[in-house]
Amino acid sequence: MKFPRHSRLLRGPFDMAPYATVLFLLVIFLMLGGLVYTPGVLIQPPLADDLPGTDKPTIAVALDAAGRFYFANQIVTEDKLKSALKTAAGKSREPLTLVIHADQTVTYDRLIRLVLLARDANITNALLATLPRTVNEPAEP
Repeated sequence: MKFPRHSRLLRGPFDMAPYATVLFLLVIFLMLGGLVYTPGVLIQPPLADDLPGTDKPTIAVALDAAGRFYFANQIVTEDKLKSALKTAAGKSREPLTLVIHADQTVTYDRLIRLVLLARDANITNALLATLPRTVNEPAEP
């Protein structure tokens, strides 16, 4: 027995209202997603080309424009940083290299202070993290 079919699936013109609604909601979500606060520290490293890196174990410390130290995603004081670096250097089998993620406005004395803290923790090598220069940006004199 054959039953008559009264519904017409995909045989009529498409209704564009649902598609326009979905597209409108997608645009709203993308625009609002750009406004969401991303936690972290705003650091503008200096630009440089062809600097050497390392293949040895590293430990990272960040310095923001105000001169605050960040280690393991937390603000730390100099004393806590020194003890944390000593602990990390003691746990490592190989000598560690300190990678300094510093803002380009950080003063030289803050960088030297960080390197001296690392030296006190038996970390003798230090590298400055930089951003690569793009093709259109001229080199500063």
